[in-house]
Amino acid sequence: MANRTLTSDIIAAEALMLLENNLVMSNLVYRAEDEFTTVNGYRVGDTVNIRKPAQFEVREGATATPQDVIEGKMPLVVDTQAGVDFQFMSKDLTLNIKDLSQRVMKPAMIRLGNYLDSKLMDLYKQVPNWVGTPGQTINSFSDFAVATQRMDDLAIPMDDRAAVLAPADFWGMLGSQTALYINEAAKGAYREGSLGRIGGVDTYMAQNISSHTVGSDVGGTVNQAVTTSTLSYDDIKDNDQQTITTSSVTLNPGDVFTIGAVGAGVQEVNPITKATLPFLKQFRVVSYASNSLVFSPAIIWTGPFQSAAVVGATDLNTMAITGVGTASTIYRQNLMFHKNAFALACVPMEKPAGAVDVARKTYKGLSVRVVPYYDGANDISNYRLDILFGVKAIDPRLAVRVSGT
Repeated sequence: MANRTLTSDIIAAEALMLLENNLVMSNLVYRAEDEFTTVNGYRVGDTVNIRKPAQFEVREGATATPQDVIEGKMPLVVDTQAGVDFQFMSKDLTLNIKDLSQRVMKPAMIRLGNYLDSKLMDLYKQVPNWVGTPGQTINSFSDFAVATQRMDDLAIPMDDRAAVLAPADFWGMLGSQTALYINEAAKGAYREGSLGRIGGVDTYMAQNISSHTVGSDVGGTVNQAVTTSTLSYDDIKDNDQQTITTSSVTLNPGDVFTIGAVGAGVQEVNPITKATLPFLKQFRVVSYASNSLVFSPAIIWTGPFQSAAVVGATDLNTMAITGVGTASTIYRQNLMFHKNAFALACVPMEKPAGAVDVARKTYKGLSVRVVPYYDGANDISNYRLDILFGVKAIDPRLAVRVSGT
């Protein structure tokens, strides 16, 4: 392409293409683009409420049993503005866009893409399910399949499943797959950082997988009466959180724990049939202070919103609380998830009053804004490129943290 004067519109279009091509996690989640329709753009702090679906029980027989329609809501706030800034001498603006792209914009968009991905990966703290043995590398299909089995047990839809693994786990999986001579898996891994589709899951590697530090004391007991009448779905339909008193423990936000033991504790249920499953339900810590433990999901014992089965007891008082992992230990947080577990809303930004030649480009739920401003004293053209976005775990039940076994 012949050289021509580069405008903010050309720069924005190239930046958007490069950003899209350098995303991993962000390309695998729900892009909440349809909820945002303001023509003039958005400011930091704007909010959209995403509805959580109602749940019902099946009637048996001819007699109608009307049920209340109760819908929760999940706010998603576009609260993060981020960007990169360029500075060119005027003569540089006659470069071929490909030259500028390779020299300046590509490395900048790689950094911005990694930043977006890392914000989504940090949502692991809201995922209550953690399978495998923390600290172990995923290096076989049987390790990987523990997570897919858990997703099946939890009735997570089989379409749009993806996994994002840390480098050690990704290459451990690659070794097990190439030993079976799966040519497509090997080719994708070597060339594109993708293992392809394994067990119905699109599998990728990311260098910026989050790490989690487990609390310093993750064993204790429930220290209050907690029964079927302690709370109802109406109490927690918007935040799905519950608070209980415990014996002295030290838990960090994002820790995962269980209550009791199989046959004498809180077990998981199939979310559709409500059948009791043969393993303990897992919860994630929202906060902990002064023996007050806030956790999610909340325990609903019966009815159409039942979330757990309390087996062998009518009260959780004195039941053991057992954390996942070893106290004060750091673990990488590989994730396997359905697309609708997490959302990314990247919205068009407002055009600043008084700014000239502002460009906005939007594609597949991504939006970038480029604003030029000129330093006449030094003959330098400055460009600021901004994105405005928010991330949310809109349904963390649709995700699983994964370790090896």
